[in-house]
Amino acid sequence: MVIGCPLIALLAVSGCLYLGQEKFGRLPQGERLKRVSQSSNYQGGTFHNREPIVDVVEGGGGLGLWLQFLLRDGDGLTPPEAIPVVKTDLKALAPEEDVVIWLGHSSYFIRLGGKTVLVDPVFSDYASPVSFSTRAFEGTTFYTAEDMPYIDYLLISHDHWDHLDYDTVAALRPKVGHVVTGLGVGEHFARWGFPDGMVREADWDDAVELDEGFTIHVLTARHFSGRLFDRNRTLWVSFALETPSRRIFYSGDSGYGSHFKAIGERFGGFDLVMLDSGQYNSQWPYVHMMPEQAAQAAEDLQARAALPSHAGRFSIAFHSWDEPFRRFAKASEGKSYRLITPKIGEQVTLAGKKKAFTRWWE
Repeated sequence: MVIGCPLIALLAVSGCLYLGQEKFGRLPQGERLKRVSQSSNYQGGTFHNREPIVDVVEGGGGLGLWLQFLLRDGDGLTPPEAIPVVKTDLKALAPEEDVVIWLGHSSYFIRLGGKTVLVDPVFSDYASPVSFSTRAFEGTTFYTAEDMPYIDYLLISHDHWDHLDYDTVAALRPKVGHVVTGLGVGEHFARWGFPDGMVREADWDDAVELDEGFTIHVLTARHFSGRLFDRNRTLWVSFALETPSRRIFYSGDSGYGSHFKAIGERFGGFDLVMLDSGQYNSQWPYVHMMPEQAAQAAEDLQARAALPSHAGRFSIAFHSWDEPFRRFAKASEGKSYRLITPKIGEQVTLAGKKKAFTRWWE
């Protein structure tokens, strides 16, 4: 008892110091919390999905599920060798050309309507609060903040570690004009030294138009949020980018739901949609889409082209690393949209001749 009490106290203090690091961010407080509490999607101290989700539907949950995840078989979870990538010079792109470049997982570099947009960038070797967990696949960490030109808009869909990386956004801060994100997420940026005037937080169905002819629509997603133990204190969102000539949709992390059809009908279709189609499992079916559901979502959105997202760089589920691409490709056969499968860093041009992309995962 004499030895145990000081040890427990030491562990408690060490834990508090560790969890107090800047990378964990900060929960909404003060005026920001007041704004959050005024949202119709916020009740009882947390945000709620418009279509309710069930955390776990089979096989148990809680500690048992996490142990299963940590002790999972490694066969096929990561590529046996470095996957093919392309290092496009982002600073050399023509400013008037509309392009999308997948940076791996859910990170995208977008040039649209003369504006430069960066979506959910993670340039670190891991997507976790600890460096030994959720490591990036070999050879996929080759873009850095130094490779980025000036970013007009940094879009953050939610505050999970594989979408909001502290080291990445801290390095990008001198190059960013505006941050657009969901309600409450701005508190993380406030702690990290971003001026309040630089960060625009929005609720589902809000439109952000800071430049004439370029609108960022903050839209519904079916997911959850949180960087530590507190859950759903900040909002998770999807985005539609609209100019007079083009529309692009990014689902963020989202399970399948009726919101895709509603969004498709509202906007009358999209030139390109980037859809959550990886890190899925039957034990959490409402917060990530199976590839076949992503294929249906592409049709619901009236997409002319679809690009798989949330795969190809990190393994956060039990399926093999290449399964999302194989299943999405199979599910897309005979569909009304064209499946686009660029390598990480490969340029997708939205105008002109349609480029043929290889099944690089094979």
